[in-house]
Amino acid sequence: MPTVEEEHTLRAQGYRAIAGIDEAGRGCWAGPVVAAAVVLGPTVLDRPELLDGVNDSKQLRPAQRTALEQTIYGHVQGVGIGVVPAYLIDAFGIVEATRLAMETAILHLPLLPDALLIDALTLPRCPLPQRAIIRGDSASLSIAAASVIAKTARDRLMTHFDLLYPAFRFGTHKGYGTAVHAQAIAEHGATALHRRSFRPLWHITEQGAP
Repeated sequence: MPTVEEEHTLRAQGYRAIAGIDEAGRGCWAGPVVAAAVVLGPTVLDRPELLDGVNDSKQLRPAQRTALEQTIYGHVQGVGIGVVPAYLIDAFGIVEATRLAMETAILHLPLLPDALLIDALTLPRCPLPQRAIIRGDSASLSIAAASVIAKTARDRLMTHFDLLYPAFRFGTHKGYGTAVHAQAIAEHGATALHRRSFRPLWHITEQGAP
């Protein structure tokens, strides 16, 4: 389970507003990449058991994520969310689009953090002290909280898109590459939500409708 060891190390160095940052939807065929930045409050950093159950969002069921989202919001100094749509993913590439989503999430925080803990990536354009942690959502409680927030926010968007494009069943697979999703693309072609630069989509669109 994630701990607050990384956060306490930064606190010992004098940092106080420490933002954990993670993304959701990086590997999807359709929909935006969504990032969240979460600054946990000092109470939960001293008593991390207040966020028992918060973990890498991929390890949690949807109902668990929804419940934990409310708990997280009750123990934060701030939450910021950044959304980058498919056409920008195609224009910049998924890594740069993910960085843009993370930078946007930081800008949407109600306070300026003074240090960042980021899952896997660094943000070269951001002047704040930062540390990239591989599998950070399993190591840092702040990053794990951001993982949950990013995932629940993105799932809501994909559920909304399901209403706009019912034939694609986005509410079921959330834009990930599944057999149902591939069949829908083959039958109906790609939508404005699809990442046409992703290699799996090249093959599917070649075989399906234009």
